[in-house]
Amino acid sequence: MREADVVDAFPGVPQTVESLTRDLIELGVRPNSTLLVHSSLSALGWVCGGSEAVVMALIAAVGPAGTLVMPTHTSSLSEPEHWGDPPVPPSWWPTIRATMPAFDPRTTPSRAMGLIPETFRRWPGALRSYHPQVSFAARGPTASFIVERHSIRDGLGDESPLGRIYDLDGDVLLLGVGHGRNTSLHLAEVRSDYPSRAMEAQGAPILVEGERQWVAFETLAVDSDDFPRIGAAFEAAHPDAVRIGTVGRGSARVMRQRRLVDFGVEWMGANRE
Repeated sequence: MREADVVDAFPGVPQTVESLTRDLIELGVRPNSTLLVHSSLSALGWVCGGSEAVVMALIAAVGPAGTLVMPTHTSSLSEPEHWGDPPVPPSWWPTIRATMPAFDPRTTPSRAMGLIPETFRRWPGALRSYHPQVSFAARGPTASFIVERHSIRDGLGDESPLGRIYDLDGDVLLLGVGHGRNTSLHLAEVRSDYPSRAMEAQGAPILVEGERQWVAFETLAVDSDDFPRIGAAFEAAHPDAVRIGTVGRGSARVMRQRRLVDFGVEWMGANRE
């Protein structure tokens, strides 16, 4: 959404670092917590300072002893055979595998994550996990624990930042977005047993001892199409587990990740075909 469109869509006072911080605390963001954030800047109304102001508010809300985490995924660094948005001709696949620049956590931009996580990954003190497709950035006392040893074959499972957040009993904040963007449900996919569960051949360009290599690997084929249904079912079954409110002009939800993931494991086992 263009900035002018945001002004037209959300008339009234602008949002500020102070007002967003107040809204986050009133919503239920816990000081000193580990907080995984999924976000949409345009949903918050006109923010004075844009994505920078939102990051500042999030850091203030969790406090100096809290750790902030955001997805910084790079889906374009993947096996071109699976590309569908848009697909590319098979004759291009060898060239892509041979020449796609290798993932570098310092310089590779995130893709389709939005301005807030793209700003956050470059924030002073932020660390980024080394996964060419589903990296996460973290900042705070437990950032190293969260991002280190991110398994390339278990990118969204127990050997990923999602698994580390589960270990820390962290929270999930949906800031202007719905459960369709709730990546913690991918951890539930990894842990669940359902009939359609399948592995997928993947590949990505990475740096191995400073040299670019295309590395092939196998990982779980994930699917977020039913995440909105799972989120709705979770909220209906556990209304006490989700705090729902408004941050800026956008809807927001905060919840404990463990309860969501445990629910998702059971739901997928019972409902996925």
